[in-house]
Amino acid sequence: MTTTATATVTNDGPSGLAAFPRLLAMEWTKFRSVRSTVFSLLIFIVLTLGLAALFTWLTVNQWDKIDPDQRASYQRDAVGNILGGGFFLGQLAICVLGTMVITTEYSTGMIRASLLAAPKRIPMLAAKAVVFATVTFVVAEIVSFGAFGIGAPILHSKVEVSLSDPGVLRALLGAGLYLTMLGLFAMAIGALVRHTAGAITAVIGFVLVLAPLAQLLPGSLGKHVHAYLPTEAGHLVAQSVQGPKDLLSPWQGYGVFCLWTAALLVLAGWLLKRRDA
Repeated sequence: MTTTATATVTNDGPSGLAAFPRLLAMEWTKFRSVRSTVFSLLIFIVLTLGLAALFTWLTVNQWDKIDPDQRASYQRDAVGNILGGGFFLGQLAICVLGTMVITTEYSTGMIRASLLAAPKRIPMLAAKAVVFATVTFVVAEIVSFGAFGIGAPILHSKVEVSLSDPGVLRALLGAGLYLTMLGLFAMAIGALVRHTAGAITAVIGFVLVLAPLAQLLPGSLGKHVHAYLPTEAGHLVAQSVQGPKDLLSPWQGYGVFCLWTAALLVLAGWLLKRRDA
């Protein structure tokens, strides 16, 4: 795999922008050839669809017993709640895949062949990001609409929701956008840390640990720090309506997440040029 991919870029090929399609082909070959890619995506699909169906079914069956605030939440933002349970755990598979896309190259030594094939390191990182983002977005959108297609009929007896309702289509598209950005965020951390276990720990810390800790901060400071954390801001785009306690609108939150990710990718690219493989 390494020899073929390397030859694609180095054998009398053009340089600059003309070589970028060859870098894309090289990264696509590497991406689809690794078993962890298939396993991670399968785990994401099964977890998200299965848990979305399970949590929605449990909610409907316990409707009269659940907290009134939770019932009101389903009535206000049904699509966000249908996606919420499955995506909360399913996103961890995207985090793992995002880090492993680049950290496995360091652990196996393949990064040396990649950099030999693409001496200009920034285009190589950009090609990797484009391939990974494209696959993640397609899979995430399929799963997003699939989870809605499963959950909406289950919830129909309590709350009616359809694609034509205000904000629903945007939330489903936003779920794919959020997961794509989450994957790039994880990839950027992987490029910075260059160690699989350490990068996964750092990403999961951002996703699961920092938000509860930020809420412990006193007063409005805690609310603002929590609101501007990358994943807390980013996931708002997967809600059909802005929550009563949300400081940011869905697109504002996603913009904040994009800025976090862009900053990390720029830093990762800068360090990639300065550090040895």
